[in-house]
Amino acid sequence: MIKIRLLIIFLVMNGVIPSQDWANLNKYKKQNAKLGPPKENENRIVFFGNSITESWSELYLEYFSGKDYINRGIGGQTTPQMLIRFRADVIDLQPKIVIILAGTNDIAGNTGPASIKMITDNIMSMAELAINNKIHVILSSILPAAGYPWKPEIDPVGKILAVNNIMKTYAENNRISYLDYYSSMVTTNKALKKEYTYDGVHPNRSGYELMSKLADQIILDSLKLMQDYQ
Repeated sequence: MIKIRLLIIFLVMNGVIPSQDWANLNKYKKQNAKLGPPKENENRIVFFGNSITESWSELYLEYFSGKDYINRGIGGQTTPQMLIRFRADVIDLQPKIVIILAGTNDIAGNTGPASIKMITDNIMSMAELAINNKIHVILSSILPAAGYPWKPEIDPVGKILAVNNIMKTYAENNRISYLDYYSSMVTTNKALKKEYTYDGVHPNRSGYELMSKLADQIILDSLKLMQDYQ
């Protein structure tokens, strides 16, 4: 019996058998509890996403230092997983702004096949949850990618463009800010520029430096917009 339990633990830890915490709600549970509510005049901002968001704090740590920025990225996650943990890792933290960057892992099929509608519906649901809780939403474009090293059989180019176009229109029609990383990082053949990546999908430090500049500008614009509406 002990050997069987140890085998199950080993298989769960190595992804052979999925754990019950499919959305990985436990990853930031302790950090969220320690964080507490925002201080007076704190412009708390949550960066919410997958490995592209999570690695931002690793490859360009200084961007988050000394700011009210909270990184809540989890590598490999798809939009249904993110939607499940949206309350715990965004709403309960009471930020002024959430920056959502999601969708590329859905296209890669990380948790099974996903249509354009499934992806955009999940992102829209996150946006609506935020708006209903008086959190300003910044929707990010999916970064360009000509292929996925872990799923070489998938051609993501068309789906990335389709999701980005839908989300940009949705943002424009719903007073949501749209953060366009794609246009600044794409090559003529719809790949991620080599100077901004180490594997064609994930940004390197130079990629995060560019993304940080784009994010900073839209954060400033969004805070000003929020003040104008008060």
